[in-house]
Amino acid sequence: MQFVIDEDLLIEQLKSESDKDEAFRHLITLYKERLYWHIRNIVKSHDDTDDVLQNTFIKIYKNIHNFKGESKLFSWMYRIATNESITFLNKNAKRLQTTNEEIQQLAINNLTSDVYFEGDTIQLKLQKAIATLPEKQQLVFNMKYFQDLKFKDMAEILETSEGALKASYHIATKKIEAYLTKD
Repeated sequence: MQFVIDEDLLIEQLKSESDKDEAFRHLITLYKERLYWHIRNIVKSHDDTDDVLQNTFIKIYKNIHNFKGESKLFSWMYRIATNESITFLNKNAKRLQTTNEEIQQLAINNLTSDVYFEGDTIQLKLQKAIATLPEKQQLVFNMKYFQDLKFKDMAEILETSEGALKASYHIATKKIEAYLTKD
């Protein structure tokens, strides 16, 4: 049975002091898994993903009154999750006095020992290929390939044009293909 979401009603309840907590629990139920995998594709580690997901929901809860309805609620939450993930990576890189690329590589190297990673050697090689991409191409590739988001939705989330995203995705797939087919 497909559960239909009346987004306007949910937003109204989220902004209502009397309904906010119950509506927020419902929101978490609806979006927790999708946001988890979006974040996981960026930060790689299960434990780090849980931390970023928690921070994302805290930010959503605290800032729902600022949601203007200019985009879908889903897009607004994905934007927060994306920004929280990038902030997390930047903080880690700064704390470890290294680059985001090196943080990504370390995370991928740790995937083999991550009990929550169920991928095989091909999945691991794909993750390594994705890690070689610039940040924006990684985001676009992950959102399209793993979550099958429409370019229109990604344009709202990343606040850019569909054409730019299509070009980024095309370039990213070519780079990944080249990485996967070399020796």
